[in-house]
Amino acid sequence: MGRPRVLVLTSTLPARRGDGTPPFVEDLSRELARDFDVRILAPAVPGGPALETLDAHLDVVRYRYFPSRWEDVADGAILENVRARRSRALQVPLLVGGLARALRRELRTSPPAAIHAHWVVPQGIVCHRLAPAVPTVVTTLGGDLYALRQRAIVAQKSAVLRAAAAVTVMNRDMRETAIELGAAPAATHVMPMGARFAERDIARTPAPGPASRRHPARVLAVGRLVEKKGFDVLLAALRLTSAPVELTLVGDGPDRTRLEGLAEGLPVTFRGKLTRAELDAAYGEADIAVVPSRAAASGDQDGLPVAMLEAMGAGLPVVASALPGIDEAIEAGRSGVLVPPGDAGALARSLTVLAEDPELRAALGDGARERAARYSIESVGEGYRDLLHRVIADSPR
Repeated sequence: MGRPRVLVLTSTLPARRGDGTPPFVEDLSRELARDFDVRILAPAVPGGPALETLDAHLDVVRYRYFPSRWEDVADGAILENVRARRSRALQVPLLVGGLARALRRELRTSPPAAIHAHWVVPQGIVCHRLAPAVPTVVTTLGGDLYALRQRAIVAQKSAVLRAAAAVTVMNRDMRETAIELGAAPAATHVMPMGARFAERDIARTPAPGPASRRHPARVLAVGRLVEKKGFDVLLAALRLTSAPVELTLVGDGPDRTRLEGLAEGLPVTFRGKLTRAELDAAYGEADIAVVPSRAAASGDQDGLPVAMLEAMGAGLPVVASALPGIDEAIEAGRSGVLVPPGDAGALARSLTVLAEDPELRAALGDGARERAARYSIESVGEGYRDLLHRVIADSPR
């Protein structure tokens, strides 16, 4: 008997391996390909080939939806790209249409045994309308669940969640929200995205002692430069901390110019997007990782940042906002420090304490590495493979 075929729908995928785009969908799909023949449907992005084989049981189709000169709304986070340039909103309905055409083609030529739709909007909605007979696992990472509150969109989200064979979310708060929208409690699971640690046996180079002018504490923050990441709060905290620190910000996004203005006069380096090897080196050189996430004005917020899990897996002590999901991964005082979201003063005080106490940094870093093991991509991938096997076995088809 041949391998079951699973179709993965996503709007976020690296154009090239290690190009700095978050690879969590690709990483999880590689784990699914251990048991299934997997095809990823993703929107075209600059530099991404139309068809790509990642391994013997995993390939990618990038569908076109707009003239290539301007086809960029899916190059990063769609909502933030539209907020950064309103004219990109013209691409959104065409992107949805491109996904619909690509999905119809797959259903006609090689029907899958199951579909894994990342995000309720638009992937889950398109799948619900075009493939209602195919058992579907819908994964929401936070933004589409917490934001997009217009009545018509909420009604569509509810329809998708009610019809899904299974729903996976990043934390318990998201599970409650999904159930309130109509997801079946028994079919709604807390299953965060996994982080890849196998390649991250990182040689740590800790600072020689308490922070000093000669050896300031090296602080690292990784993420897309958008409102919900709270990097403006981190920059405000840097102005308040009493210990010598240097900050490296990894990532890019529509808020970069504003953040560079806020960082004027501070010891901050903007690195932009990094390859995995470069990011490994950044983890190895850092003393403290900071995750200052908060809820954006739209309601969007992180579910559980993979970058935080990677920092923990690299043995870094983490100072993070006490948001749902983050406060489930970090045990305060054992694997990191939790501070109120948006509180620059509390963040500054925590950075000062860690910068001045290398023994505490080491202890929290050891706890972080131990805690992160449960979020490895191998462990998470096994859970998703089991879930898809159950969904396919339970399907009336």
